[in-house]
Amino acid sequence: MKRRKTGLKIVTAVILMSAFSSCKKISQKSQSVVYSDYASFDWFDYRGNDDAYQNLTKSDGDYLNPVLAGFYPDPTICRVEDKFYLVNSSFCYFPGLPIFESTDLVHWKQIGNIIDRPEQADFGNSRLSGGMYAPTIRYNKGTFYLICTNVSGVGNFIVTAKNPAGPWSNPIALPDVNGIDPDLFFDEDGKVYITHNGPPPNNVSLHDGHRAIYMLEYDLEKQKTTTSPKLVINGGTDMSKKPVWIEGPHVIKKNGFYYLLCAQGGTGFNHSEVVFRSKNIYGPYESYAKNPILTQSHLDPNRKNLVSTTGHADFVELSNGDWWSVFLGCRPYEGDLYNTGRETFMMPVEWKNDWPEIVGGNEPIPMIHKRPNLPLSKEKTEPLNGNFVSKDDFDSNKLDFKWSFIRTPKEKWYELINGKLLIKPRSESIHTETNFSFIGRRQQHLKFEASAKFEFNPKDNLQAAGLTAFQNEKHYFLIGKRLNADHKLEVFVERTADKINNGKSEIIAKKELFDSDKSLFVKIEGNGRMYSFYYKSTEKQDWVLLIKDVDGSILSTKEAGGFVGTYIGMYTSSEHFEK
Repeated sequence: MKRRKTGLKIVTAVILMSAFSSCKKISQKSQSVVYSDYASFDWFDYRGNDDAYQNLTKSDGDYLNPVLAGFYPDPTICRVEDKFYLVNSSFCYFPGLPIFESTDLVHWKQIGNIIDRPEQADFGNSRLSGGMYAPTIRYNKGTFYLICTNVSGVGNFIVTAKNPAGPWSNPIALPDVNGIDPDLFFDEDGKVYITHNGPPPNNVSLHDGHRAIYMLEYDLEKQKTTTSPKLVINGGTDMSKKPVWIEGPHVIKKNGFYYLLCAQGGTGFNHSEVVFRSKNIYGPYESYAKNPILTQSHLDPNRKNLVSTTGHADFVELSNGDWWSVFLGCRPYEGDLYNTGRETFMMPVEWKNDWPEIVGGNEPIPMIHKRPNLPLSKEKTEPLNGNFVSKDDFDSNKLDFKWSFIRTPKEKWYELINGKLLIKPRSESIHTETNFSFIGRRQQHLKFEASAKFEFNPKDNLQAAGLTAFQNEKHYFLIGKRLNADHKLEVFVERTADKINNGKSEIIAKKELFDSDKSLFVKIEGNGRMYSFYYKSTEKQDWVLLIKDVDGSILSTKEAGGFVGTYIGMYTSSEHFEK
């Protein structure tokens, strides 16, 4: 799923103190000296307002799709007794591989991140869409296993944990596992198999996008593979039709058959899920006559509440014998344009003549559907879909799990003190593939607003701080505060996009501020393709429009490339502007 033209409570206080340089407690008097150069954020407010949810009536017997809105691609799922665990790809965001827990498959709560220590993954200066590709989570005899590919580091690896919330082990490298998208399958006879995507046999491509699926055995005790890779699927469902990008394999077993679930077609509009089966783990595998079991590629692109590019599914069996699938999909606002990235959807699975079909998998994916036959969770959790309000007052001593950094931090450059999030401006900037001073959360709606209150006292006109709508280092908006060439404070909106201004950053709006304005309130509003930017200097003041309806398609995957979704983040740098 990674090569298309066409994913703290983040870290606990204990982990942070061990992973970064420790910070001594200091008096409040000295704080004003030590942190005077920091950007100080009082709060961050995010509000989803998608039109599709406005007049929707959902009962306790229903759930909403997507179940995880925003950039949560490549879902993998397992059940342990009455609890379910789901993990997503995260690429070069850190901490990585977010893990969620649920008892009803509807209400999900993030309980940690599998990669939450620098020694587990150093993304260095990797491109943002490098890092952690499609994982698989499984449970066996008291231990959780997560197998994944770090394309910016060790390659394929396994980590383990007794508690799914962590800590998870350091990576166990799998040097003999080539390719990406590894799966881990525990057979009834005690043998363990790794299945993965790889190059075509003998590295000879018969057509563009020709890939293959391989399988080999793994020894849990020796922590290494014990057989050579064996080809199990060459190319895909029907080589006469030149299938492309067979990947994302998952093996399940039912009624004496081994089933191999795979994504096919790439994550553009032709993305799909297909299934094969065999009586033997190594095959030969038979392709289901009714493949694909999931795709939206043939449907009317002008249909209401469009969901596209569905595929990369994983299955889970409930204790009552029902089966459900989780898979990725996208919600375009126009054509193939979507800024929210690939999201996690869910639909039931129906077995017909010993073949699985995703219910409605070839029909438009519904926004609302009857929920699984499970007791409804009573636990209060922060919503991850539908329209919701999420405000962080930074009154905890640790960041909530929804916050992410870009790449692996090498030092502690932020603090949570007295209800404020203090972020240190450093020489690293948003234009560079580094761990710059950024703390962000996913854009989870087509229509949203995100605002923040902060103080920042730039010392020269190289510095900046503010709020960014960020897709990658070459595609973002930034509304912030700076000193202009006349050393006057101003609020500005900056745009960077490959196809605009020869790819160079440009200021598209600005307004001088009064020197007495210590606090600055900034707001980004998104409405499908259009983004608008506002500011004010006091709580009671009405928002002042700085620039309206700027083309936000620069934040779409189609325009920006890569495999991630848009983040809304707090940012600062001491060298944001060129000298």
